[in-house]
Amino acid sequence: MTYEPRRLPRHETVRLRGRDIHLTHWGPEDAAATPLVFLHGFLDTSDTFQFVVDALARERAIVAPDWRGFGRSHWQREAYWFPEYFADLEALLDRIAPGRPATLVGHSMGGNIAALYAGIRPERVARLVNLEGFGLPRSGPERAPDRYREWLDALREPRSFARYASLEQFAQVLAKKNPRLPLDRARFVARQWALALPDGGYVPNFDPAHRLPNPVLYRRDEAEACWRRVVAPTLLVLGELSEFRPGLGADGTDAAFRALYRELEIATLAGAGHMLHHERPEAVAALLDRFLG
Repeated sequence: MTYEPRRLPRHETVRLRGRDIHLTHWGPEDAAATPLVFLHGFLDTSDTFQFVVDALARERAIVAPDWRGFGRSHWQREAYWFPEYFADLEALLDRIAPGRPATLVGHSMGGNIAALYAGIRPERVARLVNLEGFGLPRSGPERAPDRYREWLDALREPRSFARYASLEQFAQVLAKKNPRLPLDRARFVARQWALALPDGGYVPNFDPAHRLPNPVLYRRDEAEACWRRVVAPTLLVLGELSEFRPGLGADGTDAAFRALYRELEIATLAGAGHMLHHERPEAVAALLDRFLG
């Protein structure tokens, strides 16, 4: 059995900054309303917010882009420069909420983009919901030579993703990798993440260029400077079993997060890992309903 959506999505492709960007919409088509903007994580797509959308207490106007290089949005076939995502988000907000602050709900990479943007353009963000978007571990400058070497080596190798004979095989792999993901949802995710090949096989529907290591080290101090400028009320949702939070060390404590945001609420979901919007969508939706009012 495959998960069947309760609230049917609408799809469109729009031109943003010279690129075709795919949008998924849910809820009423009300031009006067400012929609919630859902921002997916790395190697995810907008479609898999479906579980959370279905679990919300009432319909809300929601728009979710596929980031460039993911899903049905433009693939540029070259390295992706992270600040471009800020510009893509701003272009989207200019289109759907001109002159009005928006509410951002982001997971993982999408949560990091949302939180950084909320500090860069605090006047553009009314509320911020951050699902496991807490940044990367600190890295010192002594790592730079090795990182540049990794990047140069990777440029020599063809970039590709694993190949699957069927959607069912892909779903079984997803369910095995994440035992907290029910098989019906794994089948739904596999369908959204898969790109059909001419010979009948499937590969993940993401630009293989995303497999290149970033030659620029993550600078956590700069990220924290942005977070300190966020003025929007912020809800940070963490998974009790998060695979990534422990790697932050002292930077991953509740006290460290509270020191960075002016108005922060933290919720930790029991029994959930990093992909909490796939694993416990009802709990995520309940938090959203309460926080957004």
